[in-house]
Amino acid sequence: MNQLPLSFYLRDDVVQIARDLLGKRVCTHIDGITTGGLIIETESYRGAEDRASHAYGNRRTARTEVMFQTGGVAYVYICYGIHHLLNVVTNRKDIPHAVLIRALLPTHGAQEMIKRRKGKKPLANGPGTLTEALGITKEWNGRCLNSSSIWIEESDILISEDQIISSKRIGVEYAGEDALLPWRFCLSSCISNQNETE
Repeated sequence: MNQLPLSFYLRDDVVQIARDLLGKRVCTHIDGITTGGLIIETESYRGAEDRASHAYGNRRTARTEVMFQTGGVAYVYICYGIHHLLNVVTNRKDIPHAVLIRALLPTHGAQEMIKRRKGKKPLANGPGTLTEALGITKEWNGRCLNSSSIWIEESDILISEDQIISSKRIGVEYAGEDALLPWRFCLSSCISNQNETE
């Protein structure tokens, strides 16, 4: 296990971090079982200046407060009252940048992931399905991403720039011009139309 150092998350450029997370592995360890997968899709949110961000205008609420913590913690919130979504908080304290993890390619604990998903497939093709497969709920909000229960680690996958496709983010039409920013990143070999339906 080669966990990413906290310095990885403390960089200023959240867009670059979203690209750099592609090919990394996110894992959880629950009741003695490890599940995880390669990150194949991300979206970046640039805090106070980004109309698509929950923290736009430095908006601090009970939900967004974790985004203002020092980078390297999880921001987990509920979307549409149903799906838990996993975000990676980045940058220094009081700069609310975050990266949404949108899709995974399962590599560890597939049988447990299938059980958590009640047999539904694909296992982790969207931001809501991947948290269900990994066992992540709102109680994980604020957890350190270098902990024994959740972490992001290096993999042996090497990603080249020509494998990365960028596009506008999903479901942020309300953000005006910011909705058009090409801050969603996918690995070209893993693109699936199912990602659009989550």
